[in-house]
Amino acid sequence: MRDETIVTIIHKVDDTQPPRKKKDACLVVIYGAELGRKYNIDGRELTIGRSTSNDICVSQDSVSRTHATLVVDDHGVKVRDNDSTNGTYVNDIRVHEQYLADGDLVKIGRSIFKFLTGDNIESSYHEEIYRLSTVDGLTQIYNKRYFMENLERELSRARRYDRPLALLMFDLDQFKKCNDTFGHRAGDFVLRRIAELVRDRARKVDVVARYGGEEFAIILPEIDLEGATQFAEKVREMIEHETFFFEGRKIPVTISIGVSDLDPRIANADDLINCADARLYHAKQRGRNRVVSTS
Repeated sequence: MRDETIVTIIHKVDDTQPPRKKKDACLVVIYGAELGRKYNIDGRELTIGRSTSNDICVSQDSVSRTHATLVVDDHGVKVRDNDSTNGTYVNDIRVHEQYLADGDLVKIGRSIFKFLTGDNIESSYHEEIYRLSTVDGLTQIYNKRYFMENLERELSRARRYDRPLALLMFDLDQFKKCNDTFGHRAGDFVLRRIAELVRDRARKVDVVARYGGEEFAIILPEIDLEGATQFAEKVREMIEHETFFFEGRKIPVTISIGVSDLDPRIANADDLINCADARLYHAKQRGRNRVVSTS
């Protein structure tokens, strides 16, 4: 048996310094029921769980009765999992107990909370509420509202200056089967990962958005139909060759894509969307995992 020496370090307390003021902190719902609701963390323990007796009630089957606890001490705020069935996640990593940093995302069941702390918590909160008006809480890409507003602007600009404009609409093939086989948490992971991959592949001027459910959209300014089709094929291949692992299980994922552009038949944004959606539907009919850019 190896001898070990245990060293105890004693720090001298400087009584001349005033005690450190604890910063205000809160959790904000950025995905799930009661979107935008703020829960102040005021120094006492807060419990999170399915039971209505909790300080923060998350009424979902995937959430345990008393799922997790928020604890405040001299070092800050930490979240502690209470041996829940489906786990507590901080920034997509399952944790037992972890101190939270400003901006951390805490996932309980399918709900996501953003941890905010600082000297001006109200300002941070209102900034987050404004961000929620444009960004999808689950995938952290633009939401449908922002997409529609931006598409209208880009369409007007393209017509004014006689410039090309293209639109991609894509969704996951057999996503319901993915949820049924691997669970909704795995499905959420796939949606987040796809959003991340596509956002990183797109140009800065492109708008990548979650259109709804498992459907996504990409606005491509200054790109004609041929260029948009080539880009769509690269995105399709990227997703097909990506390995999606969730909690040790490999999830097969492919997407189908419909492509439209600003041709003379397109009168408004709805026409552009409907054209891309119709071609997406044709991609599904033709066997999925493909790009369709002609009617």
